[in-house]
Amino acid sequence: MKRLILSAILISNLMISCKSGQENTNSVAIQKLDSLFSSQYPADEPGATILILRGDSVIFEKGYGIADMETNEPAGGETFYNIASVSKQFSGVALMMLAQEGKLSLDDNVKKWFPHFKAPFYEKITLRHLLSHTSGIPDSRDRTDRIFVTTATDTLSYSYLENLTELNFEPGASYEYMNPTFQLMYTIIEKASGMQFDEFMRKRIFDPAGMKEAIYFEEGREIPRMAHGYLENKDSSGFMQFDYGEESFFATKADGGLYTSVREFVKWEQALRNNILISEETLRTAQTPKIAIADMPGHSYGYGWFIEQREGFPDKIYHTGDNGGFQIYAARYPKDEILILIFSNRNDRNREENAQKTDEIIKEAGWFQQ
Repeated sequence: MKRLILSAILISNLMISCKSGQENTNSVAIQKLDSLFSSQYPADEPGATILILRGDSVIFEKGYGIADMETNEPAGGETFYNIASVSKQFSGVALMMLAQEGKLSLDDNVKKWFPHFKAPFYEKITLRHLLSHTSGIPDSRDRTDRIFVTTATDTLSYSYLENLTELNFEPGASYEYMNPTFQLMYTIIEKASGMQFDEFMRKRIFDPAGMKEAIYFEEGREIPRMAHGYLENKDSSGFMQFDYGEESFFATKADGGLYTSVREFVKWEQALRNNILISEETLRTAQTPKIAIADMPGHSYGYGWFIEQREGFPDKIYHTGDNGGFQIYAARYPKDEILILIFSNRNDRNREENAQKTDEIIKEAGWFQQ
């Protein structure tokens, strides 16, 4: 009996010790994360909001620096950032939702949806090519008109495609990141759904996901708790605002116009995990490599997401966003149910290095289940 009691005590002590050890490991990881970002985003300069979700728990969330230099509003979990090209996954999911409902097919060619486009090669370019940046369509938008490049909406921005005469490569043969091809989805979504783009995204995407305040930029439209993007003056005398009116193609929506917060993005992640918007099979297909990226070893592109396959780490599904002073990073590790968000309103930090260091901290903490 004494041996049994002694064994029970030893097991209990071991469990307490293991729990205490893991708590200490988690605490060290959180301290490392805080140190990593606090060193880069001073309290009196444009900053960032960092959030890490593990399972259903937010294990790290903190704002650094200033969201609006005019009002001195600090960055935080509710700050709305322009997430730039991270917006592409929302348009992609909308397109795939409509495909699931039979209102379009990803094998449809561009000519079907844009019969006024003159070149015959549009009959070879499918919606799959648009989603994966493999269409061969060049970005030859006219950038000589400053008013055009700073105010053009989706339809104006892609209007040059009507008279396009050449492709950069045969559709499907290569990868070239291209914003105008995602802007085409603005019109495709409207035609297929019979709804205005903003209305469709609100009723079919944002509301079901619980993103009650997510909103696309329009000139004059009020955006809640809006951060501005900033650039540091060359003489280091301060910061200048760098978003709409200062940077090109800021008013397009389907490729990069969404404003949201890290806390709302958590709801987007949960909607994807729980198959609220599209099926598990459709999401898995979207996040499976479709084309290797030649100048990014270990990286490929799916439908609206990059995929990174790195030795010693689980597959990472992610996207970056850059527009004006905004620098955005949103990564998910589906198997481990980990989401990493780095939303910043200054673009002079090394995002790739920060992402790698964050991954390493997470690995050291044992948060990846390998």
